Amino acid sequence: MPELILASASPRREELLKKLGLKFTIVPSKINENKYNDLTPGKLVKELARAKAEDVAQLVEDTVIIAADTVVVCNDRILGKPEDKDDARQMLRLLQGTKHEVITGLAVLSTRTGKSVVDNDLTEVYMRKMDNDEIIDYVDTGEPLDKAGSYGIQGLGGIFVEKIIGSYFTVMGLPIHKLAIMLKQFSIKIL
Repeated sequence: MPELILASASPRREELLKKLGLKFTIVPSKINENKYNDLTPGKLVKELARAKAEDVAQLVEDTVIIAADTVVVCNDRILGKPEDKDDARQMLRLLQGTKHEVITGLAVLSTRTGKSVVDNDLTEVYMRKMDNDEIIDYVDTGEPLDKAGSYGIQGLGGIFVEKIIGSYFTVMGLPIHKLAIMLKQFSIKIL
């Protein structure tokens, strides 16, 4: 089996791959994500995942690369990672009491064959209403500062999520149900 590379510095993606029992090396991509801003959210995450995989492919040989990108979409507005605490508080005020979508793009690429598979997955997330003190206190924990939409469903941010329709793992940033199917196309089985 070729070596697996995770083209991401996300601790959540790393944790999920470890839970699947996969052995891999982390080689984060260094692409400029801003040049893709004119795409629709579904296309954006797919193109970013593909670009991250291709970027890392230039650095390694005989590997299969896994790359992903996640965005939060609320009222047709894409919410990435917050720039600072003020931005995080504004995002949470926008999301509270509403439904939004989390879309994660996923790319798997073989450097040996050049074959790549790219897909995305969408989950609807329903947030409860939050009072201003909760938003301030949550942002002050630091948890939201490196997450699309300024919350982590797997951490303290989970207390604000009333329900989801779709995959929990898509909200975490790695739709493992799709990843398992995609890896099979590269002769890598999780089970």
